[in-house]
Amino acid sequence: MTLALDMAVVEETAKLLYIRALKTLPDDIKEGFVRLAATESNATAQAILATMRENIAVAERSDNLLCQDTGIPIYNVAIGRDVACDGMALKEAIRRGCTRATREHPLRSSVVHPLTRVNEHTSGGRHVPVINIDFIPEPETLRIEMIPKGSGSENGSFLKMCIPAEGVDAVKTFVIDRVIEAGGKVCPPTIVGVGIGGTSDLCMHLAKLAATRPLGSACADPEGAKLEAELSAAVNALGIGPQGLGGDSTAFAVHVETAATHITMNPVAVNIQCHSARRALATITPTGITLG
Repeated sequence: MTLALDMAVVEETAKLLYIRALKTLPDDIKEGFVRLAATESNATAQAILATMRENIAVAERSDNLLCQDTGIPIYNVAIGRDVACDGMALKEAIRRGCTRATREHPLRSSVVHPLTRVNEHTSGGRHVPVINIDFIPEPETLRIEMIPKGSGSENGSFLKMCIPAEGVDAVKTFVIDRVIEAGGKVCPPTIVGVGIGGTSDLCMHLAKLAATRPLGSACADPEGAKLEAELSAAVNALGIGPQGLGGDSTAFAVHVETAATHITMNPVAVNIQCHSARRALATITPTGITLG
């Protein structure tokens, strides 16, 4: 059997996922708030966490946006075996869906030309929305994940080409220093994504994947998983706290993703996701569309 993709379905799915991501926070993030509130010792931080949780509840009750920043739209597409599609048609359908979400809902377009700053009011432009395509072993399956990456957290992006001889300590120091540098500007509590290895561009991509991974997941590399635990404890010992106003709850977690790299270098990247860690997922199979 083969799943023949209907591009009208892909377009509509891309549209609905953008709107859903902006309005409904994933359950794992809500549960993350509960865990932080249960261990937070600072009264001010407790009050801020409570306000954040109320904002989430009000947005969902009133069918409103979780944050006014509609972000840079990112679509992660995973294509399974026995899926028949025209690659260009797939990308064009996603772009149309993104534009329709912005114009029909309507949403504030946050995307402009980098030099002229002209806003097309489509949440798109050259190479945007960002569309990442990968492949998965599941047969007759297409997954589309939508992530609206806000600029507050995206500005918390850093890259360093570390010297291999400096070892893991250099990686830890770089991550901690960047979290301190970002402070409250990235709207903590955050998910701190760390990419290690690969090339400079792959390393930054890994950091983004790490930052947008569900809470409770772990790096598939045992060494990366070990580093996640160590860095998570270290970051929450910094005292930055929610919105940078002090407390134990600086981050929900630190997530790490790794890749093999060259013998003479060790790239390390940090990409931070804010407390409104928005994303939405749809799975298309011959039986229909499943959300979540």
